[in-house]
Amino acid sequence: MKQLTIISGKGGTGKTVIASSLAVLASDKVLVDADVDAPNLHLMLSPQLISQQDFWGAKTAAIDEDTCLKCGLCAGFCRFGAIDDQIKINPYRCEGCGVCVQVCPAGAVTLKDELTGYLFLSQTPYGLLSHARLKTGVAEASGKLITAIRRVAEEMAQKQGMGQIIIDGSPGIGCPVIASLTGTNLALIITEPTLSGISDLKRITGVTEHFKIKTAVCINKYDLNEENTREIAQFCREKNLALLAKIPFDEEVIKSIQKGQPLVSYTKSRTTEALEELWGKVKDEL
Repeated sequence: MKQLTIISGKGGTGKTVIASSLAVLASDKVLVDADVDAPNLHLMLSPQLISQQDFWGAKTAAIDEDTCLKCGLCAGFCRFGAIDDQIKINPYRCEGCGVCVQVCPAGAVTLKDELTGYLFLSQTPYGLLSHARLKTGVAEASGKLITAIRRVAEEMAQKQGMGQIIIDGSPGIGCPVIASLTGTNLALIITEPTLSGISDLKRITGVTEHFKIKTAVCINKYDLNEENTREIAQFCREKNLALLAKIPFDEEVIKSIQKGQPLVSYTKSRTTEALEELWGKVKDEL
């Protein structure tokens, strides 16, 4: 089973637009939306919900007031300031580390599971989609939630005999991105010819290099600034990264988003031809 993770290093590069088109062009696949903080791949794929599960991915400390000695040790050892002078837990500060449990002489502190998000499995016209939504204020559980939806996708791919998993990864370079990339066969970086796009391309390449993940690059809206496009191409040569495609700017993209359709299903143009060529090269890389 081959796994492709589409990443960007920053938001707004067109990652999900490209991911949704690759979802149409690919056969024999299961899809994953690994942006659990702000998922949007489902907006392009017309999913029908099959199942929903609660996800308990974090823990919060709780103090039994009848047992508590009010000694203050827990507050003194809590590095997150989650326990106040009245020995009350602030759940928005608590990281569930368990130090308070260890230092309490009366055994008054316990860790309780916290509902941190929801897992969804949906059927789309282009295949199964494993996706999720993280509850507000529990970002520390995002990596765990992404791992869970990837596990669901792998199980469904094995069950249905699918040979590929296409993952629309999270933006940035943090924990959610690392969870999106772990164990993948190819990271496809979607960048754009802007100064911030170049900067974030370099940052995310540092992540894939660190984890020794095979990496390729696609420049979206390359014709908006061809000087910066040449700089990106030069960076790819220096880093020995395969530059698989240069996608032109296309106003039809906005219309396809408004219609909630992947671009390659919505229209035929030189942009969709470039996307078809991109998918052919991605298959070769995989």
